[in-house]
Formats: sequence, structure tokens, C-alpha cells
Amino acid sequence: MSPFKGQTGLKRILNAAGYSLDGLRAAFQGEAAFRQLVLLNIVLIPLSFFLDVSRGERALMVAVCLLALIVELLNSAVEAAIDRISLERHPLSKNAKDMGSAAQLTALTLIATVWAVILLG
Repeated sequence: MSPFKGQTGLKRILNAAGYSLDGLRAAFQGEAAFRQLVLLNIVLIPLSFFLDVSRGERALMVAVCLLALIVELLNSAVEAAIDRISLERHPLSKNAKDMGSAAQLTALTLIATVWAVILLG
């Protein structure tokens, strides 16, 4: 067992929840893109409950919105790790950051596509 794992049981769960909240706080405070996605979610998720769609469609509309937040958190984590390793320009660092950005673009495209198919289909 790794000495870095820390506590077990309920204490571990409470610690993990605290770390998760710290991560959300850091993303919200330090990442403009995350704040913009939170705002988009604040608009779109409640809107989905006012639209005449099935429960399954609504769940999908909400899920793709939340997925974009998850992708942005992972993208920000990749960028932070790359920057921690080195601030020097390197092709592999650029590729990693560009791929994270592409993942976020794909997630945003997914939101637009799912919402369009449900609302216009």
C-alpha cells in the first residue's frame, strides 16, 4: 500500500470530498473557461426543465452539459501538469495542450449537436 494514500474508510471519503471541492474552487477561481461553462450550465440545465422534451431527452441534455465541465476540469489539469513540468516550449507539451483543447471543443460540439437534434428533430 502506498504511503501517500493516507486514510481509509469514512475519513478517506471525507478527505476526497474536500480535495474535490478544492479542485472545483481552483478551477472556478483560476480558469475563465470553466467559469464560462458554469454560466452556460446555469442557463441550459434549468432551461431543459422548461422545454417540452421527454425525461430521457432532458437527462441527455443535462448530461452533455455536465460532460463539458468534466472535460474542462481534465483539460485544466493537463495544462497545469504540463506547466509544472516546464514552461519551455516543447512539441509534446503543445500536443498535450492542443489535444485537451480539442477535447473541450468536441464536448461543446456535442452540446450543440444533442440540443439541436432534440429541439429540431
